[in-house]
Amino acid sequence: MTALTPLQSRPADAQPFSTVGNVRQCYERLLQGPDDADKQAVAQAFLQPCLEQAGALPQEMPDDPAALLAWVEQHSADVALQYADYLERRKNGGRREFFTSKAHALYFLQSVAPTKLVDGAWLYGVLKHWHDHRFEGLLCTYLEELGDGVPAQNHVVLYRKLLAEHGLPDMPDIDDDRYLQGAVQLALGYAGDDYLPEVIGYNLGYEQLPLHLLISAYELSELDIDPYYFTLHVTIDNASTGHAHKAVQSLMQLMPMEADRESFWRRVTRGYRLNDLGQGSRAVIESFDLDRELLDMLERKRPFGQHMHSDYCKFEGRTVNQWLAEPGQLEGFLKAMQGKGWIRRHEDPQNSRFWTLIEGAGAAMFGVFSPYEKQLLHDWIAGDWLDERGRPGARRSHGVAHEPPTPAQDPDVQNLQQTLRGKAPDEQMQILTPWLSARCHSHPAGLLATRRFIELKSALR
Repeated sequence: MTALTPLQSRPADAQPFSTVGNVRQCYERLLQGPDDADKQAVAQAFLQPCLEQAGALPQEMPDDPAALLAWVEQHSADVALQYADYLERRKNGGRREFFTSKAHALYFLQSVAPTKLVDGAWLYGVLKHWHDHRFEGLLCTYLEELGDGVPAQNHVVLYRKLLAEHGLPDMPDIDDDRYLQGAVQLALGYAGDDYLPEVIGYNLGYEQLPLHLLISAYELSELDIDPYYFTLHVTIDNASTGHAHKAVQSLMQLMPMEADRESFWRRVTRGYRLNDLGQGSRAVIESFDLDRELLDMLERKRPFGQHMHSDYCKFEGRTVNQWLAEPGQLEGFLKAMQGKGWIRRHEDPQNSRFWTLIEGAGAAMFGVFSPYEKQLLHDWIAGDWLDERGRPGARRSHGVAHEPPTPAQDPDVQNLQQTLRGKAPDEQMQILTPWLSARCHSHPAGLLATRRFIELKSALR
């Protein structure tokens, strides 16, 4: 699911992506709209500076491809030992090491959403090689990322559900850099024919089991956040039979037999290092600052509330509307509410009058704050009170119920079925392929297309 090495920030002298606009614009251009020549051009223009940056990063892979499998297996063993050490620390009373609060965990889920919502996209380009047995490992990995067309196993469907459960947006307004890995994945998917070694290398890095995935799943469950999306990847990314193993097999299948193997391998290693661009999961987790995140959230909402309050209540001689009239006053406003007793820090939030205005039956400000925004307020008010309550209760079992096949009444499903009717199998495969793109595969017709693609692939071989 991620690189073996800790993800690093871009070098200080990294080239800007000026040829295609900012990173989020590139991400959205590659995700939206039909597959066309312009999208291919955007992908190639975006990848070039990324690959130059990746080439300047330290090389962690072995010099000899023959040593790769042992290297991957050793990494997996090391991660298992590190996780065992983590569990021992927790068993002995240690606190969570990633997420200080539920708000912190939701911040993480939102920050990595641009990458999770295009899970597997770097392999989209291999679909056209479905008839070539050498691509079987890469194809199998991509189709499993798509859940083989089963909604309850499709990774993007799962992550969308996770976001929706906690009121988090699909396309969050976050730092541009956090769209970088998603944009890299989309670009590799559309430029795969010209960058096959780089795709193989990226796949090698992304499909290794990282320690942070195991710890994240454990701590999300403690915070009453369903970790199924993460635990699913723990099982399928294993080095024995899972995606990590398939990644090594695919490289060996696709390495040239007599052509310039050294050049091919160099490109593979550069593709691997694409995983190291931008902020990784650990860096995102460590960047959370509850005070800053709370103030930023309130500042974004301030313009919508500055004329909505009566003048009945004043804090330090100023009305609520006056406190909200200008930017930069919210920290003082929070202190003023604490001074008047409306916010009682480091206590149960139910003891704070302000909290009862936004949460609970008959709350005067019901609906003003999203679930994530309320969690920020709750955890900020609670402060040390959360720590004093000790460790959470027993961890509960999580999972996603198996869902039935997509109903045929969906208009895109009906249209796709009509389009396929009477077509030869090879022609059907061409029609189905665009529906397996990052933009489409998690939608009803995309799920149907995935199942039909798998059926035809098996029948035609």
